[in-house]
Amino acid sequence: MASSSLTCAFNPCNVKPEFIGKRVVIRVNNVPVTQAGFLRKTVECKESRIGKRPIEVPSNVTIKLEGRELNVKGPLGELSRTYPREVKLDKLESGHLKVSKAMETRRANQMHGLFRTLTDNMVVGVSKGFEKKLQLVGVGYRAMLENKDLVLSLGFSHPVRMTIPDYLKVKVEENTRITVSGYDKCAIGDFAASIRKWRPPEPYKGKGVKYADEIVRRKEGKAGKKK
Repeated sequence: MASSSLTCAFNPCNVKPEFIGKRVVIRVNNVPVTQAGFLRKTVECKESRIGKRPIEVPSNVTIKLEGRELNVKGPLGELSRTYPREVKLDKLESGHLKVSKAMETRRANQMHGLFRTLTDNMVVGVSKGFEKKLQLVGVGYRAMLENKDLVLSLGFSHPVRMTIPDYLKVKVEENTRITVSGYDKCAIGDFAASIRKWRPPEPYKGKGVKYADEIVRRKEGKAGKKK
């Protein structure tokens, strides 16, 4: 396709229209402008404030580190995790664990603090454990234990029956308060969320299953017609 030139002049009527698809070269002071330069800025990945903190290991916890595989064993149970290539795990002479970045990338910077938190949860879980508390709010809403099952009455035509995993413990108090405990924080959160999803708290009267520390934002109901 033949190229054409467009000459800038004081009279705008001298500018001729060009067909769509043609290449137009604008000349300023008889110097053709065909390229534009861009300023590249290097993005620096700062070290995570959470990720650089060492993890204290209690005396009753045994750690086994093989390559990217970590195994943690304590009085409450045993957990293991495989780490990605973006982060690395080292055992210091003081007995602490240190999670650091294996490369300088944005993904490694994101995983640095995440896997430090996950590692700390493993150590705390097998030594002290975690728990999650829920509360049933509503007339007729009840919870009870039957062998290895948690039975919930949440206003349905039938009771909801949930099997409790072997690595979790569930306690029911006053038929309305549920406590889920164990050494795996992720498993505790998943099971507590599965209980809550059967009847999430509604925003008008707050009826449903909610976490003990959850704040339900209430809405004002519709006002009746004035006579």
